[in-house]
Amino acid sequence: MFMSALLTCIFIASILYGAATGAAGAVGNAAMDGAAAAVQFIITTGGAMCLWCGVMRVMEESGVSAALSRGLKPALKRLFPKASSNPEIMDALSANVSANLLGLGNAATPMGIKAAQGMARLSGGEASDELCLLVVINTASIQLLPTTVAAVRSACGAVAPFDILPAVWVSSVISVMAGLLAAYGFTRVFK
Repeated sequence: MFMSALLTCIFIASILYGAATGAAGAVGNAAMDGAAAAVQFIITTGGAMCLWCGVMRVMEESGVSAALSRGLKPALKRLFPKASSNPEIMDALSANVSANLLGLGNAATPMGIKAAQGMARLSGGEASDELCLLVVINTASIQLLPTTVAAVRSACGAVAPFDILPAVWVSSVISVMAGLLAAYGFTRVFK
């Protein structure tokens, strides 16, 4: 609600400013140019996201995602000992982390919600330490392929949209480690 009111005020202020300075035509042209650029950006980004969601689907059908999920389960069992007792939660959790590793946050969300709901059921509907840890890991996820960011960079005209890979790898590993340390620190302090 607040954002709608704020954007409406900005829109009205820009029209009034344009009328007061005699630049109403420029304001109108900027609005039309911005709308056209937004549509082009959405189409370009949407196409790239469809491509990567298709790649994810092929990986699921070929068994690559399942193999990645199986490979992650030992580490996830150490991070989530209570949730590891439930195979349905572990499957959703490992699929969520796998999709995040591949940079497919949109595909990871339903699996993350399923894992979170299962963890909430295990803890009686409250946010357990493991559920909070899941939120931390999803927020600061390690990404091997930042597909959404690459799609945005491609839409904005980047010649090599994946040239950010080393920076993404380093920053995402650091953010996950910092999140894990903070989560374990808070668990020890407040228990």
